[in-house]
Amino acid sequence: MISSTQISHLSDVLRPASPPREIAGVYTHDQIARLLDVVRTQGPWQLIIAQHFASVEELIATMSGAMPVGVEPSLDMFLTPTFRGYYANYSAVLYPELHDCFYNQVFLEHAKAYWGGAAYAKPQMMLFNINGPCGNTDPGHLDSPSFRGVRHENSPTWLCSVMGKSGLFQDYLIKMAQVITWFSHDAGSGFTYWPNGPAQPPARLQPPIYNRGVVVQNEMMMHRGEANGPIALQRPAGLSFETRFTGDPADKDNWRLMNGETVIAQHRTDELRFLVHWSGEVFEDFAELKMNMDGTHDLTHDQVFDTFIKDMRARGIAVEAPADPLHDQAFIRTLVAAYDFGSPAMYPTEAPVTPVYASAA
Repeated sequence: MISSTQISHLSDVLRPASPPREIAGVYTHDQIARLLDVVRTQGPWQLIIAQHFASVEELIATMSGAMPVGVEPSLDMFLTPTFRGYYANYSAVLYPELHDCFYNQVFLEHAKAYWGGAAYAKPQMMLFNINGPCGNTDPGHLDSPSFRGVRHENSPTWLCSVMGKSGLFQDYLIKMAQVITWFSHDAGSGFTYWPNGPAQPPARLQPPIYNRGVVVQNEMMMHRGEANGPIALQRPAGLSFETRFTGDPADKDNWRLMNGETVIAQHRTDELRFLVHWSGEVFEDFAELKMNMDGTHDLTHDQVFDTFIKDMRARGIAVEAPADPLHDQAFIRTLVAAYDFGSPAMYPTEAPVTPVYASAA
């Protein structure tokens, strides 16, 4: 059982460097068309959940709140028709036609200003999420933070998330800023976030959110997207971990969810909720830039797990060092229990959370 003092501490850890800054008119019409054209022509695209998590324990480690007693979680409970692909990674754009979208001077200036006028920034990654009508049972989650030596590129999503939640590795945290933009005409679908920690009231980017976004540090702030579209269409029949999202080759305004060669759902462009996530690394000065790039002050996985185990034992939590800490599900559950705040205390009345176990019933 986590004490009230520890719960308060964990909530305070999950506060971004600055409150999110809302922006509008983020991309030009031409850029939007090119971003969507890559999605249409370069797929098919996998479900987010199928790309990032090998077990339900790993997924829950990124979220907030334990399952109720007696409810046995499974990955199927969290299955929603949201798909992901990457436009850029490792600081390199993957599609030349998106060069100006990724190496974006305006975004770099946003990132530096967000961190109080930092001297340097570089683009690091750019992805998209896309779906038609879609439910959302997410109680709130963190994006994957990166630390010197232990990054989302070389470490499981769940580990980076728990490292962020714990507050034990702040000296190694890489400063990041995101420009996250939504394209949705749904009058009820916005973005919920907790800028002062999950124990405090939430804020909300109000819908409609077409070509509107935020500059934010999403890896240290609990947040959640919101459901969109008619409830009856939010979980299509036949949805599975093998389902793929792709453009219709015969109609550029039509999009398909497919199991193999079978179409299980189709949506028009104006029915989509499309998110574009640009992320940059930020450096206060040249000394910080050099330290981040030369690898002389990096963490190792062994250091991370040693730190966790020592901290948990100091708090009276009985834990043994597993042979394979990156994949040991019992060990992951112990870490989640030790460093999870729980579900946020409040949700917007316009966007309540639906418990995942209720949706699976």
